[in-house]
Amino acid sequence: MRVLLEIIMLVLNLYWWVAIIMIVMSWLLQFNVINYSNQFVATVWRIVNGLTEPVLNPIRRVVPSIGGLDISPIVLFIGIFALQRIIVLYLYPYAF
Repeated sequence: MRVLLEIIMLVLNLYWWVAIIMIVMSWLLQFNVINYSNQFVATVWRIVNGLTEPVLNPIRRVVPSIGGLDISPIVLFIGIFALQRIIVLYLYPYAF
């Protein structure tokens, strides 16, 4: 059981970093530091966007943007943090 919880924690940590990469890439694309014409950038953006959008779209439907600022990644980070705390504090000690 603990191995399963450790795998879930690892996946949550990896998803945290994928979301960070998505945020940084969106800023770099917005300010034309990098652009879609680069094949590597386009491929990484498609992968990262494909991994994060299925989770962020439902959050965006519930939480409106504030003054053009998308706060859905912040809500995602809070959710990931809450799941990690629930696993560490409530599930992991009682797993055999």
